[in-house]
Amino acid sequence: MSRRLSLLSVIPLIGGLALSPVLGAEPKQAPLVIAEQGSFTAGGAVFETPGQYVNNAPTAQGQSLHGDHLYAFYQVPERPRDLPIVMLHGAYQSGRSWETTPDGREGFQTLFLRRRFTTYVVDQPRRGRAGNSAVATTIDAAPNDQLFFDQFRLGIWPTFFDGVQFDRSPQALDQFLRSVTPNTGPYDAKLISSAMTALLERTGPAILFVHSQGGESGWLTAIQSANVRAVVAFEPGSGFVFPKGEAPADMPSAAGTLKPVEIAASDFAKLTRMPIVIYYGDNIPTAPTDARGKDNWRVRLAMAKLWVATVNRHGGDAQLVHLPQIGIHGNTHFLMSDLNNREVADQVSRFLAEKQLDRTGRQE
Repeated sequence: MSRRLSLLSVIPLIGGLALSPVLGAEPKQAPLVIAEQGSFTAGGAVFETPGQYVNNAPTAQGQSLHGDHLYAFYQVPERPRDLPIVMLHGAYQSGRSWETTPDGREGFQTLFLRRRFTTYVVDQPRRGRAGNSAVATTIDAAPNDQLFFDQFRLGIWPTFFDGVQFDRSPQALDQFLRSVTPNTGPYDAKLISSAMTALLERTGPAILFVHSQGGESGWLTAIQSANVRAVVAFEPGSGFVFPKGEAPADMPSAAGTLKPVEIAASDFAKLTRMPIVIYYGDNIPTAPTDARGKDNWRVRLAMAKLWVATVNRHGGDAQLVHLPQIGIHGNTHFLMSDLNNREVADQVSRFLAEKQLDRTGRQE
């Protein structure tokens, strides 16, 4: 039996283990008081087919489809700060990215609730709990666990990186791999940003957190909605937007070629009206390598640096924080759920405080 088949045969046993509510060694927290919580959809459209609907002989004729919306779950703490945080996930993920960590600790949803921010956790259109797509697609059931292990920089399969901030227990890895969520329709950054803009019309002014592929939709949302007061991006991976005529050259890597996206200069200028911070983790090389998972992020970090410089050259307020350079080591692509996610959250909290985005109009 091959090594791959051996792994797949073990997975059902791991999934059947009796997991404790908290796998990680985390100190007991004070009770978390939620003043209000709920969920709703935003954006999307209603698509109708002509003809007459026949109740007892139903066909597509005369029927409608509500689709292409996002799903948002919100929680409001006691004495909330003025600006809520809206959290948008990345590729092959859902709002779960911001929830409980794979090893059972509190994720960013809860960490920032404890810091008195209202949180909105999003499933983007055609993903997860917003899966009703108006455009058909085929969901590929091909195995890809090992690819994600490499590409999300846990290590180089089957070996974890030395000092990686990921719980190496089989249970944690099992939970992580089960967070993978397919698209139920074609990925469409503009569709996502349209739904995000509709969400922000409901939330009012807010701080936008984005992860990975969510970066492109995040930039487009910040351009469309004046309610975006800041963007906090965790390892944006594609869709870097540049003014026409100022885009850098394509960047080839062992994982493929990263291409910039050109937009109108007037749209790009809207990204200069808010503070932006980007965080990247560890094990990202500076020189080309044939290690596909690592080289993939070499070019993305390089383009992010050019993007930040372009925003600032146009009068914006953007910064990039490469965590190893400030003494924070071992982070994977999922900084918000790594073992040191509290330390990463502290970095974000300092940024929000420096930009006066953590204010409250209520008496303490």
